[in-house]
Amino acid sequence: MSTVHTTSIAKNEDAPNVRFSPWTWLRTQLFSTPLNSLLTILSVWLLLAIVPALVDWALIKANISATTAQECRGTGGACWAFIIEKHRLILFGLYPYDEQWRPLIATGILLATIILSGFRRFWNLSLVVIWTLALISVAILMWGGIFGMKYVENSLWGGLPLTLILSTFGIAFAFPIGVVLALGRRSHMPAIKSICVVYIELIRGVPLISLLFMSSVMLPLFLPEGVNIDKLLRAQIAIVMFAAAYIAETVRGGLQAIPKGQFEGGESLGLNYWQQMRLIVLPQALKVVIPPLVGIFIAMFKDTSLVVVIGIFDLTQSGKAALTDQSWRGFSSELYFFIAMIYFVFCFSMSKYSQSLEKRLATGYQR
Repeated sequence: MSTVHTTSIAKNEDAPNVRFSPWTWLRTQLFSTPLNSLLTILSVWLLLAIVPALVDWALIKANISATTAQECRGTGGACWAFIIEKHRLILFGLYPYDEQWRPLIATGILLATIILSGFRRFWNLSLVVIWTLALISVAILMWGGIFGMKYVENSLWGGLPLTLILSTFGIAFAFPIGVVLALGRRSHMPAIKSICVVYIELIRGVPLISLLFMSSVMLPLFLPEGVNIDKLLRAQIAIVMFAAAYIAETVRGGLQAIPKGQFEGGESLGLNYWQQMRLIVLPQALKVVIPPLVGIFIAMFKDTSLVVVIGIFDLTQSGKAALTDQSWRGFSSELYFFIAMIYFVFCFSMSKYSQSLEKRLATGYQR
């Protein structure tokens, strides 16, 4: 029996890689069944109907050199001259025109810090120092009031920097709160577990827009007289509360996927509860839930656009402000296409990074 088993293993190891011809791949992947063949034909038809028209509108007939709206109208293509003319208002909102170099640098600092956070060599205490310095620098640049910079109220912040600030702070604060809530929901102490369950189910049972309205309209009614919380801060707290509840349930699913033997192994080593969680359980649980966590982060980045309903000038609201110029009205397609591309670049980058992180941490399961 052992000889046969060894021989079969050797044959499997020495077996040549099977190579499929293009026609074989097409037949097996795209035309394997009548339904797949129909879906393939419909997909090709849609691409042929949409892509050439989009390329013709966005590139071939596009106008990027017009100085007035009249020069753009009637060409049949996109008027990217409108974006060039209004790009500072779209990207920076109502921030003082002469001071817009400050949010530009702040955006660069935030993006550089986020990119550095993706490298494993910085996954230590140095990352805390980097983020602390970055956030202090961003606050100084955005608010000003020191080093000869003019003070700018956050009611004038807007555009891409505000969207990045809301999403970055939202993820940074919601993630640890969500982990604590997940651990609390699995706690054996009834009081702690009940509080976490009520919070998670209550927040997940209402849409984010209702929390934003509550933070903007209802919360000031319950504050003592003379006490006022900034509207931007209230919106940030609502986003953090909302995201933390969803992160908690995702992390709880990862904790339940960890075998009981991992907990018992930690106890056999004499580790207390928090040491088990920090050294053994949480690292494995977070690896398992990387895809859904990144999905929550992407959704949070897009949901920051909902702050428009309470009058905060995020990227979409700044774009709407650009459309109010009477001399450049009628180019909303170009505007929303431009904004959509910005959101796509950030969301696609997060998605690709999560895929590479899964491969590096070997969290996938191969058949």
